[in-house]
Amino acid sequence: MQDGYLRVAAATPAIRVADCAYNARQILDMAAQAPADTALLVFPELCVTGYTCGDLFFQPALLKGAEEAVARILKETAERDMVLLVGVPVASRSGLYNCAAVCHRGRLLGLVPKSYLPSYAEFYEGRWFTPAKDEETALRYAGQDTLLTRNQIFICRTIPDFKLGVEICEDLWASPQPSERLTDAGATVIANLSASTEGIGKPAYRRQLVSLQSARLLCGYVFADAGDGESTTDVVFSGHNLIAENGTVLAESARFTTGMVSTEIDLAHLVFDRRRTTTCTNSGSMTEVPFDLAAKPLALTRPVSPAPFIPADLSAQEACCEEILNIQAAGLAKRLEHTGGCAVLGLSGGLDSALALLVTVRAYDRLGKPRDGIHVATMPCFGTTSRTLNNARTLAKACGATLYEIDITRAVTQHLGDIGHEGAHDVTYENAQARERTQVLMDLANRFGGLVIGTGDLSELALGWATYNGDHMSMYGVNGSVPKTLVRYLVDYEARRYGGVLGGALTDILDTPVSPELLPPENGQISQKTEELVGPYELHDFFLYHFLRFGDSPSKIYRLAVYAFAGRFPDEEIKRWLKTFCRRFFTQQFKRSCLPDGPRVGSVALSPRGDWRMPSDASAALWLAEAEAL
Repeated sequence: MQDGYLRVAAATPAIRVADCAYNARQILDMAAQAPADTALLVFPELCVTGYTCGDLFFQPALLKGAEEAVARILKETAERDMVLLVGVPVASRSGLYNCAAVCHRGRLLGLVPKSYLPSYAEFYEGRWFTPAKDEETALRYAGQDTLLTRNQIFICRTIPDFKLGVEICEDLWASPQPSERLTDAGATVIANLSASTEGIGKPAYRRQLVSLQSARLLCGYVFADAGDGESTTDVVFSGHNLIAENGTVLAESARFTTGMVSTEIDLAHLVFDRRRTTTCTNSGSMTEVPFDLAAKPLALTRPVSPAPFIPADLSAQEACCEEILNIQAAGLAKRLEHTGGCAVLGLSGGLDSALALLVTVRAYDRLGKPRDGIHVATMPCFGTTSRTLNNARTLAKACGATLYEIDITRAVTQHLGDIGHEGAHDVTYENAQARERTQVLMDLANRFGGLVIGTGDLSELALGWATYNGDHMSMYGVNGSVPKTLVRYLVDYEARRYGGVLGGALTDILDTPVSPELLPPENGQISQKTEELVGPYELHDFFLYHFLRFGDSPSKIYRLAVYAFAGRFPDEEIKRWLKTFCRRFFTQQFKRSCLPDGPRVGSVALSPRGDWRMPSDASAALWLAEAEAL
């Protein structure tokens, strides 16, 4: 356990039906192969005997052999610091139960019986087993005193966020699932010991079921499936092991194989989501069985995307772009329809304003309004280059918008003179241009009875990289919840979709360095490059995502960034810009506290009305101290 991560594994041994001693050896051999930092290892349903024993389950010899096998597993794993779950039939009073034996360092923590027994189609479990009930039964099994009940959670005292609940196969398919009660009572990880038969279409359904259950319950879900060695008299088992976390399948075995899949579940993320999700009831109560795990260093193996705002699934990228652009356009269309006005926006020849124009075009098309009703102003001044100016002209013309080219150099120069500014290239010199542009846009909006469409993006808002009451302000901000890396991604998508003159202009904009263009060019080239001043947006978007979406600490964000950007950014550079992010995020909250309306497109946003509420004078001391100590 490190930074909230816990290594879990699901394994399918090659067994022999009814050969308990052989199966125990296979289980032990596979447990020995588990990574040293494994905290939880889950084996399939009834793996000690085999799921397909049929009426042999009634035979005392089989039940005795199974109990002896569990005793052997307990003895031979006494020095292994992991929780190990194996499936076994257990006789108690006049009933026979399909159970999970929960083992840790030679101790039988408990026996969890299956709640739902399928007795339809190819299944006959009701012929042999008794369904679990709520009462607890004390019994002696495998030489130890233990409890048999479905109402128990296994609590790790040394890793308080690791709370294990257990269900068995059909328990996931039936309703209500035991895992619902277990997570209500605090379980963060659900283990499912399964023997799921194969059939056409079933693997996708199984994968979806495990994924959705982990999402619904905000939990980690470890699904271990029966496979090689089970009887194939009527059915086949494929060993389809799955590990999911909050809707994402993190690891999956190839079917019709034996072996193990292993990955890390982020308990800290699960706990964070549960605490902020007010519909998590936390109302359940169950018997808690304590155990301890020693602290171990843990190496990450799960993928950590360096671009968390960009869809990882290539096949879904086009649909994702359309979804985002349509959300933005639908929000703007509603606002324009409600006010009855037109759209007015500034076009700089940069990424953000290009995306804002593309969204506005979609909104106009959605409303059936002619595009020449979009009023676009490009306002060259001290830092404007011919490249960005020409791209702005081309973009407006290709989109069919009405373009106003308004040189603000004289107005800004007069204003600077009026306030006694002597021409130094300082913050006053820069911000005067941004505020003049906003004034021009506001006045154009008054002239045409329209709304100024904001172009600033989420990354700029997070860092405060906007002129207060300048480009910071608008009447509706379409990009306010779109981070810079996603802006680039969306513009690239539109460039490829449109092609032609418009696509060419967008492609050149993508190749242009990000800049506010507030300082004079050098040899006709942009002299002021944002990412050299404030840091790479790739890093800042990564920091922002993990800080807001999961509440990760600076030390965890740094570890993840080093892992995700290995070979691309030196560790010291990551640390430097992480400190910048922490400092700027806190000091610039006052700009976010008065943001205009704008549509929310994803799970990370900074609207002061619904997404992020923080006092403008909150101290960054705790976060900066941790970042400094890295």
